[in-house]
Amino acid sequence: LEKNDKVGNKLSITGKGRCNFTNSCDPENLLANTVGNPEFLYSAFYGFTSEDTIRFFRELGVESVVERGRRVFPKSQKAADIVNAMASYLRRNSVEVILNSEVNNIKIISSGRHKWRVTAHGRIYEADSLIVATGGLSYPATGSTGDGYKFAKLFGHNITKLTPSLVPLKTKEDWVRELPGLSLHNIAITLSDLSNRRKVLYKDFGELLFTHYGISGPVVLSASRFVSGDNNVFSIDLKPALDLKALNARILRDFTKYNNKRVINALDDLLPRALIPIVIKLAEIPFDKSVHDITKAERKNLAAALKSVKLTLAGRAGFNEAVITNGGVDTGEIDPSTMESKIIPGLFFVGEVLDVDALTGGYNLQIAFSTGYLAGIHC
Repeated sequence: LEKNDKVGNKLSITGKGRCNFTNSCDPENLLANTVGNPEFLYSAFYGFTSEDTIRFFRELGVESVVERGRRVFPKSQKAADIVNAMASYLRRNSVEVILNSEVNNIKIISSGRHKWRVTAHGRIYEADSLIVATGGLSYPATGSTGDGYKFAKLFGHNITKLTPSLVPLKTKEDWVRELPGLSLHNIAITLSDLSNRRKVLYKDFGELLFTHYGISGPVVLSASRFVSGDNNVFSIDLKPALDLKALNARILRDFTKYNNKRVINALDDLLPRALIPIVIKLAEIPFDKSVHDITKAERKNLAAALKSVKLTLAGRAGFNEAVITNGGVDTGEIDPSTMESKIIPGLFFVGEVLDVDALTGGYNLQIAFSTGYLAGIHC
C-alpha cells in the first residue's frame, strides 16, 4: 500500500537525484558508521550486506560506480534507475502495488483466516503479516509524515525522541550570508562543545557548502548528528594538508609573487575569490594594505585564520531539509534477527521508522535494505 501516486518519491531525490544507494564496505564498517543503536543492526548488516545490495541491482541491470568515501551510485547517475529497477522487481514477482492508498486504520482480527485488517482509501485489506516501511519525518513532502509512529503507538510500542538529523546547520555569523552557494572541497571540520571544556564532538574531512543561513554539505550533515545544546562551535580548516609552518611558507611564496598588489588581490591562488575578504577580515588585516607592508605577525594571523575559521551554531534546520530522522520505534521492542515486534507477532518495522540512523555515505539506505530483507524473509 503506497500513499503517494507513484513509488519511490523519497528515493528519487536522494544523493541530489543521483541516489547514493549504499557504501562499498564490509558489515563492520557499516556498523562503525551507524550512530543510533548499531548493535541492533548486527544481524541485518550481516544478513544482507552492501555487496548483496550492489549485486541485487546489478542483476536488475543497474551497474554502479564507487566514488569518494566508498559511496556507491548508479553508473547512470540517475536515482530513477534505482526506483525503476525496484518497481520492475515487484512486477516480476507479481507483487500488487496499490497507489494513492494512505492507511487510515489497522486492526487485529481476533478470528478468521487472517490476522490483520487494514483500511486504506476506503478499501479493506486482510493479511497474515504487516510490514511498516513508512520512513520517518524527514522530507514530509515526499509522504514521510510520521505515519509509522502512529501505527507503532497503536499497538503499544514506544517512540524515542524524534529530531531532524543529517541536516544543514544555522550559524550566527553575518558574513556567512555573503557566501550562499560557495562550495569548499577537501577541508577539515571540527565540532566542539564550549560548555564542556571544548570537548570535540565530531571531526571530518570533505566538502562543505555555504547557504543563505549557514552551512551544509556532506561533512556538515554528518556533524549535525552530534550537535548538542546551544554552545557548540564549528571550526573549518581550509588547508588541512599543511601545518602552520608549511602554510606560512606557502603564504610567503604567494606574497613574494604578488609583492606589489594589495593583500585582497594576492590570495587568488590560495582561496576562492568570495572567501578572500572574509579571511582577511578574520585575520584583522586592512583590505587596502599592500603585500609588501604586511608584517610577520599579520602573516601568522592569516595562516591561523586559514587553519581555523570559527562558526557559532544557532541551531539545525528542520525536518523539511533533514535527510533522516533521529529516533523512532524503540529497538528494544523489536527482534533484531527478524525485525518482528516483540509485543505483537506478525508486525514488522523496517528502515527509518526504527530508532536507528547512520552518517552520510549510503549507510542509511543500506539500513533500509538490510532491515527490509530480514522482515521480508521472516514475515
